[in-house]
Amino acid sequence: MKKNDEEDNDGIFSMFKGFDFSKLKAISQHIDLKEVFSSLSKMNKTQLYELSKALKAGNYNYKKPEINGDFYDLSDLLTPEEREVQLKVRKFMNDEVKPIANEFWNKGEFPMHLIPKMAELNICGVPLAGHGCPNHSYVLEGIIAMEMARVDTSISTFFGVQSGLAMGSIYHCGSEEQQAKWLPRMQKMEILGAFGLTEPLVGSAVAGGLTTKARREGETWILNGEKKWIGNATFADFTIIWAQDEEDDQIKGFIVEKNNPGFHAEKMKNKMSLRTVQNALITLNNCEVSEENRLQRADSFKDTSRVLRATRAGVAWQAVGCARGAYENALAYTMERKQFGKPIASFQLIQDQLVQMLNALTSMQTLVMRLSQLQDAGKMTDAQASLAKVSCTTHTREIVDIARGIMGGNGILLEYNVARFVADAEALYSYEGTKEINSLIVGREITGISAFV
Repeated sequence: MKKNDEEDNDGIFSMFKGFDFSKLKAISQHIDLKEVFSSLSKMNKTQLYELSKALKAGNYNYKKPEINGDFYDLSDLLTPEEREVQLKVRKFMNDEVKPIANEFWNKGEFPMHLIPKMAELNICGVPLAGHGCPNHSYVLEGIIAMEMARVDTSISTFFGVQSGLAMGSIYHCGSEEQQAKWLPRMQKMEILGAFGLTEPLVGSAVAGGLTTKARREGETWILNGEKKWIGNATFADFTIIWAQDEEDDQIKGFIVEKNNPGFHAEKMKNKMSLRTVQNALITLNNCEVSEENRLQRADSFKDTSRVLRATRAGVAWQAVGCARGAYENALAYTMERKQFGKPIASFQLIQDQLVQMLNALTSMQTLVMRLSQLQDAGKMTDAQASLAKVSCTTHTREIVDIARGIMGGNGILLEYNVARFVADAEALYSYEGTKEINSLIVGREITGISAFV
């Protein structure tokens, strides 16, 4: 026998190492073994090696680990009550929102039927005290924002406007009478609010003045101007409108109800991000608001900033949720998607990309957890909130990009979810202070020099 023939036979025998030959009789009833062995004997060593690889890959099986983006078990830091709320919100998002998220995002419509179900969770105004509000921690508020954004960043944004910006404006800047009138019903989501600060020509420069003006005439205020990108405003029962007082040039807040003459909210169309959120272009044309509906403790932009300071940490948590959703969807995909007979999760390059995402995600989670702990202790600064917003939204962009790449062409299809996270990450990157503006806030803090124009 020639040496090459001996090597080929060795290759054939190695393929059947450990095989139970007593089963051959049963196998022979279904296939022609003589023909199989005849074909095998004609193969060279390279062909036998490739066949052996394919056979082993076809039987590749392993126990998939649990998909969990909380790699450092930060949920362990929650109290039992907080953990219960987290799991309750997670179940709501998985059962009620996840099945319809892509449909409503694609249509650019809001699932209004979810609002009563969301109200049953009793999570609106979580860190606020009094007037029916839960008076829980800012940590829990962040966890809720993250859990929502982990499934649908649009729903998290809707809730952040209602529970944070709108309720927060009345809580921080309203009188006791205004709080008693509005907050209990808002907490139950019986009435919905919106927050109108940004304008068509004024975004990052709001601290320098607004083009929307307010003029007092007796017990009535006359508002004129425009607001843009105002989430929830197409269906909200009222919108908090921030306007510049013509008399003293200070920024003041007004509760403008949707049926006010002179108030018009038009839905903004053709968005590529947060499509489920109903953003509006608001026109105020001699809109009359009573003194009773002026926020009694909002006398300058510093008061507006108190609201934004309280909610900026929530945007960082939303970014964590968006990134976690992208990571967990991509990880699940790699365990199911097979190439060359094996799950792509088994490839070195894929595992390296998964770890890159997890590394950034875990850094983000520890950052926002500490930020909310500082907020609960009353120690959080504007610069600390801004740094979290910069860091988390920047990392989220990186994570969703890697997730989309791992999925290849499927990554741009809505049915795999990651495409939606990619698009929504762009809005998170810009709203509640751009990366550049928040960077300047941090820069001013660490250098003692303001670089604002």
